[in-house]
Amino acid sequence: MGGMPPTTDVAELTYEQARDELVQVVAELEQGSATLEQSLALWERGEALAQRCEDWLLGAKRRLEEARPAPEGAEA
Repeated sequence: MGGMPPTTDVAELTYEQARDELVQVVAELEQGSATLEQSLALWERGEALAQRCEDWLLGAKRRLEEARPAPEGAEA
């Protein structure tokens, strides 16, 4: 990655793409070889990627809940 995060809009990434890039960002931050400015940019990118993953997971959970049949006797 070279210390600078990619420029792809996080909103365009699939869950898997965001997760994989987040793993790369964390690994690079853990190395500690980036400058302060690069580290801040990586951190911000990591936060956005983590939010994207959470949004995907919450959306998947909501879709699963909507797909489940209502329990007997429950109002629709």
